[in-house]
Amino acid sequence: MAPPSIGLMRYELMDATRRALDRRAVQAQRDSRTPALAAGVAHRGDLLWSAGVGTADLGDPSVPLGVDTQFMIASNTKTFTAVMVLQLRDEGRLRLDDQVDDLLPGSAHPGVTVRQLLSHSSGMQREPVDAEFWDSLEVPATERFLDDWNRRERILEPHTAWHYSNLGYVVLGQIVAHLDGRPWAESLQARLLDPVGLRDTTLEPRDPQAGRYYIPPFTDVPVDEPILFTGVIAPAGGLASTVADLVRWHAFLIDPDESVLRKDTVTEMLEPHAVRNARFEGAQGLGFAIVRKGDRTWFGHTGGAPGGITGAYSDRESGLTAVVLMNNSVAKDPEGVSIGLGEHVAEHDAPPLDPWTPGTTVPPELVPLLGVWFSEGSAFEFRVRAGRLEAVVSGDGAEVPPSVFAPDGRDAFRTVSGRERGERLTVQRRDDGSIRLLSWATYRFTREPLGFGERAV
Repeated sequence: MAPPSIGLMRYELMDATRRALDRRAVQAQRDSRTPALAAGVAHRGDLLWSAGVGTADLGDPSVPLGVDTQFMIASNTKTFTAVMVLQLRDEGRLRLDDQVDDLLPGSAHPGVTVRQLLSHSSGMQREPVDAEFWDSLEVPATERFLDDWNRRERILEPHTAWHYSNLGYVVLGQIVAHLDGRPWAESLQARLLDPVGLRDTTLEPRDPQAGRYYIPPFTDVPVDEPILFTGVIAPAGGLASTVADLVRWHAFLIDPDESVLRKDTVTEMLEPHAVRNARFEGAQGLGFAIVRKGDRTWFGHTGGAPGGITGAYSDRESGLTAVVLMNNSVAKDPEGVSIGLGEHVAEHDAPPLDPWTPGTTVPPELVPLLGVWFSEGSAFEFRVRAGRLEAVVSGDGAEVPPSVFAPDGRDAFRTVSGRERGERLTVQRRDDGSIRLLSWATYRFTREPLGFGERAV
């Protein structure tokens, strides 16, 4: 029997990598003094490593701790709310630059747009509640949401700074509910949880579940914590989930079922909209944080709520996902811990490369476009891959994604990804039908390098 092809072999981590990840997980649990920590690293949804460190429920040591143990995931909930908003956009039921006042009758905050709320750049205040909430923990009634929203402050001019706002995601949840004509939770179940198969992602915690604790700074005795993000504020942070389900969720985001969410919509959501701090260490997309580490870009979210500190991040290129769930209200650095797990795998035990596979056809109308073209003295290579026209700068490495074109009329194409995304490429012909030049984003591309003062023949 022939051995399996290299590209089809199952990806498994080396023992040394597993030991290093185990140590990282225990160190994170110790550093955060969290009673329980559950973590996992996956490749395109295939769980490669997982760990459960500590005790899930201090009152019942028999509660299992692992990838199927539920934790409160807090603001990781926002990624679900954001995706539902983009689904509505793709259905033509809203635009990202629509104003809240046009989508929610009775709203009185002119100029606040959906895009601003998704990217935390609206300038609206951080929280959807009054100061007394943090003492009473009484969740505001959904029925008075608009009155509460109208009383909130716009503390900054829009787009002047990244200012994190739970309030913004409460509003987005209400927009989803209003446009769908049903509660946000019902839309979530129908739009995402059922189609993606997230059976263990719920608003009501289910067993086995981790307890929720606060560890005071000067003692080591845990204090029980309440569930906070319920009712109208749930779209900002109300979900409970597991390592296994968050791995499944991120696998969907890396390669979505287009009957549920378009791939190019995910790409759009991961475009930077606001810089998160003055050190330029991260950016905010539409619902997702974006973090650059060396040659990799991780997207995802953290979450912080009573008894639930979480981080879930993925690198689209490698297909790696890393998740950490902790149950101490003041656990440390979920972003750094989760990305650190993924980075270790990427650096020391990277996923196998996909083998090159041959194409099946070259559309005859693309043949005259292939080869080297020059613009402003630089050489560009136009080629066909998988039947599609692509362009790359000559000499760029394989890590630089190509520009990909789709037909857009006679002798015209639209750039659908990569450099100059959205711009048109047009073919200009001589009287005999041969190609005189290409025009891409209005710049001319000729077979020979020309100066600006030289006219193409």
